[in-house]
Amino acid sequence: MKAVRTRFAPSPTGYLHVGGIRTALFAWLLARQHNGQFILRLEDTDQSREVKGADKHISDSLHALGLDYDEGPDVSGPFAPYRQSERLDSYKQWGQKLYDQGRAYADPFTPEQVQEFREQAQKDKQPFLYRNHRPDKPPAWDGTRPLRFKSEPKAYKWHDEVMGELATGPEVIDDFILIKSDGFPTYNFAHIIDDREMECTHVIRGQEFLASTPNYLNLYEALDIERPVLATMPHILGPSGNKKLSKRDGAKDVLDYIRAGYLPEALINFVASLGWNDGTEQELFTVEELIKKFSLERVQKSGARFDEQRLLWMNGAHIRGLELDELYGLVEDFWPKEAAKFDGSYKKSVLGLVQERLKYFAELAELTLFFFKDLAVDEQLIKSNKQLAKLHKNELKSLLEAARAELEHSDFTLGDLTKRLNKLLENTEQKPAVLFSLIRIATTQAPASPGLAETLATLGKKLSISRLQNQIDALE
Repeated sequence: MKAVRTRFAPSPTGYLHVGGIRTALFAWLLARQHNGQFILRLEDTDQSREVKGADKHISDSLHALGLDYDEGPDVSGPFAPYRQSERLDSYKQWGQKLYDQGRAYADPFTPEQVQEFREQAQKDKQPFLYRNHRPDKPPAWDGTRPLRFKSEPKAYKWHDEVMGELATGPEVIDDFILIKSDGFPTYNFAHIIDDREMECTHVIRGQEFLASTPNYLNLYEALDIERPVLATMPHILGPSGNKKLSKRDGAKDVLDYIRAGYLPEALINFVASLGWNDGTEQELFTVEELIKKFSLERVQKSGARFDEQRLLWMNGAHIRGLELDELYGLVEDFWPKEAAKFDGSYKKSVLGLVQERLKYFAELAELTLFFFKDLAVDEQLIKSNKQLAKLHKNELKSLLEAARAELEHSDFTLGDLTKRLNKLLENTEQKPAVLFSLIRIATTQAPASPGLAETLATLGKKLSISRLQNQIDALE
């Protein structure tokens, strides 16, 4: 058995989207499951499309998610370099080997001539195949012209770990460019050479490459290279489920999610669930469970719909599963600025109250501001409450005065507050949805809050009574 070696090989042409992250994650899980190696390789041969800083963004994104790689541009390894732009000599040597064997030739045609061939094929209602225009006596290859593969069309059958048994006829095999006139290889050539030299055992990539696979198989044979295990990932679809996910659908930079306070474990859990499950009803997984349970055979063939609401739910579920001390350490940078004046014990008690409602850390400031700052009385909060809007100002004032009088006798322990709030319900003959909502609005000036008794206990007696009085004064 060969040691499992997987790779993630993005082009540094922009930020990492969820499709790229899923490819990286599945390759990483497979490597970790088999105690193998996971490689980061940068396929930067299309220099015109490269975005400055994208290489660092890719490595930062992987590190932020905990997808550590064993070999890569910034950690080196036995098969360095790991940037294709630094491996040009290797591609030239393999290209020369094909040329010497008569399996590659210098392309004598200009791009304009190739376009004319393509347009003529369209007029003739025929598929364009470059091999139909293969020159009988091509010029010598001296590096000034593209080097093109001389294919040998044939039918293929092959196994894909995700898509199953696949087959094509010889009509899809064509002559494609191996090395461009600028000396840089094409993806179609370079990735096969790199996978061979880096001893990659598995190639996991997106569905957009499936149509080119027969050409890759033809090239593997010409180079006498044993092909690796192939696994094709179906598309991740937009929220509507009828097209491939794009930036317009809200697909964000993975680091934006991290900056907003999404847990790396939750993001990994969510991305893993896009097209994969373990055959059970389980939805929430730890990273350790994913490493243990993951298999390419259980990746679905059809596209998976991106649902950000599900990501929110999943992240909230992971947050609720954290110990309070651990959560407190993670949210340090997300408190409202007013919280800086308060001690850690108070902030931790506040965090304990909102943990159940927190979906991502960036919500923390809004959810907790009233614990650290007196907010102005907002008349719209009562007006927008259907139950409270039915009551006259004098009724509202009377209820608040009764609440203030009762709570002034409380020691503001949770048990005593609960008892006195229930007593208030009996004395006022009001429903909790009316009385408790009114007290909550008066003491928090927020549209929602944790449990009322817990909130009052945390705010304390002096602040709670003062805010009740402010609301009474506003009603007058």
